[in-house]
Amino acid sequence: MKINRNEQRPAVHPLTAQRRLLLDVMQRAGMHLDAKELYRRASEGSTNISLATVYRNLRLFREQGLIEEKHLGQMRCYYEIRRGAEHQHLVCRACGQVIEFESPLIRELVAEVQRTNSFCVTRVELCLEGYCNKCNEIGKE
Repeated sequence: MKINRNEQRPAVHPLTAQRRLLLDVMQRAGMHLDAKELYRRASEGSTNISLATVYRNLRLFREQGLIEEKHLGQMRCYYEIRRGAEHQHLVCRACGQVIEFESPLIRELVAEVQRTNSFCVTRVELCLEGYCNKCNEIGKE
């Protein structure tokens, strides 16, 4: 076997205490977090973490396929642990709450679009913006 010394190997990144903390916070949150909220929650468990560290590790986690970055709503980035089930998002324009949902209608729509256009869809992202029940009620008052 011939070894090409110019070939780049994927960088190995050890699981540091800070990385473990960030992944644990995201796992426990069970919701979408932006970088600042992740930092706030992580700094409660460790004062030895900076916002720059959070951003660096979010980029690393995304590159490694551990998390997904979603641009939802008003140009904010949200992060969540990658999971197999495809889901879509509702984003409240007032409070920023993100609600996940699944619908068989989306699968039916994708199937029809593929069939009608002879096109193979490999990814679906749907983000609906509006107002959650709480914010909608406040707006009516």
